[in-house]
Amino acid sequence: MRQQKQSVEPIAIIGIGCRFADATNPESFFELLLNGVDATCDVPEDRWNALSFHSPDRRIPGKLSTTRGGFLPRVDGFDAQFFGISPREAAYMDPQQRLMLEVSWEAMEDAGLVPDRLAGADVGVFAGAFTLDYKAIQLGRLNRHLIDAHTATGAMMTMISNRISYVFDFRGPSMSIDTACSSSLVAVHLACRSLRDGECSIALAGGVNVMAAPEYTIAESKGGFLAPDGRSKPFSASANGYGRAEGAGVVVLKPLSAAQADGDSIYAVIRGSAINQDGHTNGITVPSGQAQQRLIEEACRRSGVSAGQIQYVEAHGTGTPVGDPIEVNALAAALGKERPAGNRCIIGSLKGNIGHAEAAAGVAGLIKTALCLKHRRIPPNLHFDHPNPAIPFDRLPLRVLKQAEAWPEGPSNALAGVNSFGFGGSNAHVILQGVSPDDPDVRAEAINAPFDTEATDRAVVFPLSARSREALDAFAGS
Repeated sequence: MRQQKQSVEPIAIIGIGCRFADATNPESFFELLLNGVDATCDVPEDRWNALSFHSPDRRIPGKLSTTRGGFLPRVDGFDAQFFGISPREAAYMDPQQRLMLEVSWEAMEDAGLVPDRLAGADVGVFAGAFTLDYKAIQLGRLNRHLIDAHTATGAMMTMISNRISYVFDFRGPSMSIDTACSSSLVAVHLACRSLRDGECSIALAGGVNVMAAPEYTIAESKGGFLAPDGRSKPFSASANGYGRAEGAGVVVLKPLSAAQADGDSIYAVIRGSAINQDGHTNGITVPSGQAQQRLIEEACRRSGVSAGQIQYVEAHGTGTPVGDPIEVNALAAALGKERPAGNRCIIGSLKGNIGHAEAAAGVAGLIKTALCLKHRRIPPNLHFDHPNPAIPFDRLPLRVLKQAEAWPEGPSNALAGVNSFGFGGSNAHVILQGVSPDDPDVRAEAINAPFDTEATDRAVVFPLSARSREALDAFAGS
């Protein structure tokens, strides 16, 4: 099979922090996916009264069409002292800012980086964000008397990235990106470009979504985007819209050569990425299959791989009757080229498990795929009982898993793609490569090995630290 020349330096993923549904770290997140768990739930009481706002009739003003979604257990808890923030200021901070601070710390911790030692360094922060419910609440007409000196910095989207840079004293590029549902994968793309351009030596990239108020869910209900049962059913005959979801994810990125030199553990390697736009379609929210196909082909070209070598794609796969067939046919057109007969690419979407995390959806897919490459396992695709009749899987070089499988054997390195599309037409695709002793491009000592759990007779010191007694007790308990 023809091997293309790679035009960019690979970027290593050396740390991951995430919160999706009940999962509070990469390990529990991957376990949730492997076990085929549907982590959606009823709207928590601390968000809004689901029954008061619900109506199956979309024509009724002020009502939303579902009472479920992919919610985090809680978003109001925050250790302000840990980050050197006063309780008064923290109260005005968007929960999305708070989550991104926590998840960024956890990602750096996972990467073996000490934030204090990075103070003043050229660390970049690229954060995807989309909806700003907390801003709407604070600046609402009935809450004008509550506007405070901290409202502006607490509610504006720019601070989702800038707050991280400020708290940790990072001096690299710092930007919040809104391309709707593709925001966090576009953030990863821009972070990789910044690393290659030398603007930063380490980058934090990701995204966040919190549903603090019902208004945007009402708007999406009126647009007909949401599934009445609050569940996404990717590629399925029962697909009838998506379920909204909360979540936050951050990856720590370094140029591969620097990660190797530093002896960093590596989850997976980003070979290349691309972004584009649908342009004019039948409607501003209607995707373009041609644009998606060109995007995948360009990402492969920049990565120096043939599309026929890709073994798995984490699709956007929201479970909409219109969007899923367009995406799958675009994948088939791009990935079918130079693909050996009978070698079908696996596709999947985590939105069946946790819902559509919108601005955090792209990084969620990236994290899932990096974990699949690390563990060499691919989780099942939830709610896929019968294929969407508009998707002729029997004639396409693609297949969907109903049960977890080992990563496919192949003559080349393990390769995967991640799709993410914004509902306004901004698209992103990332090509990932697995890391193993057999991969010639990555030294074996840079592999992220599992923690050694073999029995031993010797005592081992396991240090824990926190900035208050209460936080230490909670940390020990976790």
